[in-house]
Amino acid sequence: MASIARTILKKPVKISLVQLSSGSDKAANLKHAASQVAKAASGGSKIVVLPECFNSPYGTDFFPKYAETLLPLPPVKEKAPSYYALSAIAAENKVYLIGGSIPELNPSTKKHYNTCLIFGPDGALLSIHRKMHLFDVNIPGKITFRESDVLSPGNKVTLVDFPEYGKVAIGICYDIRFPELATIAARKGAFALIYPGAFNLITGALHWKLLAQARAVDNQIYVGMCSPARNLDSPYHAWGHSMILDPMAGVLAETEEGEAIIEAELNEDRITETRRNIPLETQRRFDIYPDISEGNVAYEDPDLLG
Repeated sequence: MASIARTILKKPVKISLVQLSSGSDKAANLKHAASQVAKAASGGSKIVVLPECFNSPYGTDFFPKYAETLLPLPPVKEKAPSYYALSAIAAENKVYLIGGSIPELNPSTKKHYNTCLIFGPDGALLSIHRKMHLFDVNIPGKITFRESDVLSPGNKVTLVDFPEYGKVAIGICYDIRFPELATIAARKGAFALIYPGAFNLITGALHWKLLAQARAVDNQIYVGMCSPARNLDSPYHAWGHSMILDPMAGVLAETEEGEAIIEAELNEDRITETRRNIPLETQRRFDIYPDISEGNVAYEDPDLLG
């Protein structure tokens, strides 16, 4: 097969993942997130990531109570305080802000979503990702959880263009267990897969790091996993251990379970070296199996277009 040479990360970029704890006071959660993003930006990061459900406690009982109305865009300020807080935080710190996730209510359909908002350095909304795969699991004697009792799934692959740097793919938590999303994003030119995620103490111990390394090594791009901090006084105990991995699945930065900010510099050379040494991109057997990135893949959610 012919060699494929393409630049997917235009210049080096510093990224920070903010692992923080959120309580029942949404306004306090937003204020705390703002202070932590400012701290990350002061260290030179141009892309900053918040965790899943950073503005509220995590759990099916909490999603409807904390849900915000985003549609039609732009939303009414009183109904979407997190939207406007994230926009202001991105603009004040001049960063690309991947806003973890927040509970969302679509008033026209009465459906709830687990939704990530991505803003540019000018505070403009760049994209929205709704969690595609809902966390419905039953591990007897350990954990039972059913997001689908409350939430509806999103229906698009989210690739966001950061003009100075390139494309970033967004997934939320359970999305990482489904390699198709990551494969499509990588073949469409993403330089990083970013997953805000709240794994628990059971699934986190089992698969958090393993899945991050799998997505990195399968796709030969950077992976970021941003967790809430662990709070044993809350109903849901997050695993923590936010991490950034390189295209060879090497861990560039990792924290433990408490509040922390981790950072790393991402660069094209590491992607190029990985793909030159192990040339998966030119060795795929599309004569035997199909390229799923060429299938009927949605990049726009009709519901989000208003």
